[in-house]
Amino acid sequence: MIIKPKILLVDDDTDLLSLFTIRLQSQGFDVETAESGEQALARIPLINPHVLITDLRMGEMDGMALFEAVHRMNSSLPVIVITAHGSIPDAVEATKQGVFSFLTKPVDSQKLIQEIKSALTLSGADAGLQKKQTAEEDWCSNIVYKSSAMANLLQKAKLVAQSDASVLILGESGTGKEVLANAIHKASSRAAGLFVAVNCAAIPEALLESELFGHTKGSFTGAAKNYDGLFKSANNGTLFLDEIGDMPLSLQVKLLRVLQEKQVRPVGSTIAIDVDARIISATHRNIEAAVKEKSFREDLFYRLNVVSIEIPPLHKRREDIPLLAHHFVKKITSQNGKEIRGFSPSAMKLLMEASWPGNIRQLQNVVEQAVALSSSPLITENLLSDALKQKPKKIMPFAEARRIFEQEYLVQLLQTTQGNVTEAARQAKRNRTDFYKLLNRHHIVPSLFKE
Repeated sequence: MIIKPKILLVDDDTDLLSLFTIRLQSQGFDVETAESGEQALARIPLINPHVLITDLRMGEMDGMALFEAVHRMNSSLPVIVITAHGSIPDAVEATKQGVFSFLTKPVDSQKLIQEIKSALTLSGADAGLQKKQTAEEDWCSNIVYKSSAMANLLQKAKLVAQSDASVLILGESGTGKEVLANAIHKASSRAAGLFVAVNCAAIPEALLESELFGHTKGSFTGAAKNYDGLFKSANNGTLFLDEIGDMPLSLQVKLLRVLQEKQVRPVGSTIAIDVDARIISATHRNIEAAVKEKSFREDLFYRLNVVSIEIPPLHKRREDIPLLAHHFVKKITSQNGKEIRGFSPSAMKLLMEASWPGNIRQLQNVVEQAVALSSSPLITENLLSDALKQKPKKIMPFAEARRIFEQEYLVQLLQTTQGNVTEAARQAKRNRTDFYKLLNRHHIVPSLFKE
């Protein structure tokens, strides 16, 4: 199918919204609109626009406040700001903060189209647009998702794939770090080369050096022949170093030297070999804490962490669970020929409410076990309960979640201000009367926080 670039227009002037919509649609863009910054923020996770265009002067949330909120949500989404009150200082300040472009009214249509196309090119969003796509052509076809969190992450991944920068992928075990690394490789200019993966935690220290850099025949007991090593295998391709946080310090020094010199010296050899491999590494550990504790070299960390991408845990992207669960059912049944249509409503509810400490890997394991034991076309709640072996974590009602958040927020604020209600209200951007009502509602006594 033909995928059109999606533009989100934000302006509190409905006449201007209509005018810009007509202009952009005539140029082949898919246009969505919002009449306020708040409305735009609510729509972004639903529509995942490729470019955001906003008026500067609006009601409670102006264009720059919207940009700042969007930038926190998705830093790779290009934002174009339009204003009738434009000035050079405004434009300079806006672009310093990361706004892609700053245009003044009346906006020249051709100039706006040009800026949108430039934004699409710079963000890498145009690479997958305006052409027919198939599952085979899609660089991230192995990643199953519909959540905005994953859409934003993949937009960033596609952008970084266009460069040769080292990438550090962070995330809990089982979130799919290797799958993402492979997708980045497929989207890169090195896609014709090999994608070579190694788990640094799974290989003993004595063998890991040989595995990475190679060895010569007779260099140690058991070295019956020359071995090229994974760096050489990944030449002109990508080397994925999984669980890099578990690499021994002694080997970290040698890896750093290879990255600096772009040469490897096989164990037992005096000859250095040139290598050209793009490095993507991953860890589930808090690697910055490891740097502070001196268990991971700071200089190597900066070499590997040119760009970092953090994959959210499964419990933070629950809307992806049904899609993933059905994907695994389809994949497993195609291999064993079993007739399973899906899940009963109560079974799916259980999947949605589970805590998933093992993330996608655990979900796949649970579904695989349920498929193996199912004697009916629908997987039941009982089968999943046995496979999960844990009480599901219930999703609390909105009112309860809000009450807990407000209480924790107010307590933290009063701790910070040492019980000074005036200062706390100022920081919360609420008037004193309303702030006191909030405190009373949560039975919080300010004087208890005074030193």
